[in-house]
Amino acid sequence: MKSREVVLARRPVGMPTVEDFAVREVELGEPGSGEVLVRNICMSVDPYMRGRMIDRRSYTPPFAVGETLTGGAIGRVVQSDDPDLPEGEHVESHQGWREAFVAKSTGVRRLGNLEAPASAYLGVLGMPGMTAYVGLLDVGALKEGETVFVSGAAGAVGSAVGQIAKIKGCTAIGSAGSAEKVRHLTEDLGFDHAFDYHDGHLERQIFSGAPEGIDVYFDNVGGDHLQAALNCMRPGGRIPLCGAIGQYNATEPVPGPNNLAIAIGMGLTIKGFIVSNFNHLRADFLRDMTDWVTSGRLKYRETVFDGIDKAHEAFIGLFTGANTGKMVVQLGD
Repeated sequence: MKSREVVLARRPVGMPTVEDFAVREVELGEPGSGEVLVRNICMSVDPYMRGRMIDRRSYTPPFAVGETLTGGAIGRVVQSDDPDLPEGEHVESHQGWREAFVAKSTGVRRLGNLEAPASAYLGVLGMPGMTAYVGLLDVGALKEGETVFVSGAAGAVGSAVGQIAKIKGCTAIGSAGSAEKVRHLTEDLGFDHAFDYHDGHLERQIFSGAPEGIDVYFDNVGGDHLQAALNCMRPGGRIPLCGAIGQYNATEPVPGPNNLAIAIGMGLTIKGFIVSNFNHLRADFLRDMTDWVTSGRLKYRETVFDGIDKAHEAFIGLFTGANTGKMVVQLGD
């Protein structure tokens, strides 16, 4: 069986370009003992992948030039040599950026009966949704009645953060990159206040929605957003550091906040986190988030690109504001 996959053709400098990626065809062998052949239905592109394209030490090894990229994917078993994982089963894997693959059955996670479209398990019911859940409720230690500000609020993680805050009886404020995304946050997702960060003066924009300040800042952007949020924090506030998409493509050192001393007198907690360190909360996340999604209390939107040939374009679109909600590449049905 033939499959196509995306490799890293060269390391991006600054904003990734289509020339940084290449699509190649490979021949897949028959699954051996305990192995399965999986055809991917859809795959995820996520901002964290940009960090793996840089040759530096991090929490996960960088991609090698010429290597097939990896990432979240949902697929269907089309051939199996494991009686416990028969053909037709839906599985989750980290074998994205390819149309099909052969792997040990222990290297994929069986999903069972899907309670939502397959792509939802890459977004609101997958890694981004769990990132929002553990980042806000565990790292952010959210309490009822508090005020939450989330940057990158129209993305997969940010949109879930704001809605979880509302479900928990809190005020939700978000920043986004266009007037349409701001409308989506307030009218479709129920945010109490949202603003376009291009309008400037972030601190004033935050205070316009939270005159008494914010208790939790969920940081997806870094840089100027983090600096502004620090000036708006209430005593004892918490700042979960989830991402810094505003500086992933920087070619020069990005200025950090120059007001970190505020954290001392205000007694702030600033903590970075990686969602894979919270697998002990996965069952709680799936129980709560599945209930919220299927009951309509938490809504989600996807931006979909079709075909493996468009995967790199979808990835680049994460950094140009092309997505509202989760960016997904559809590979089959």
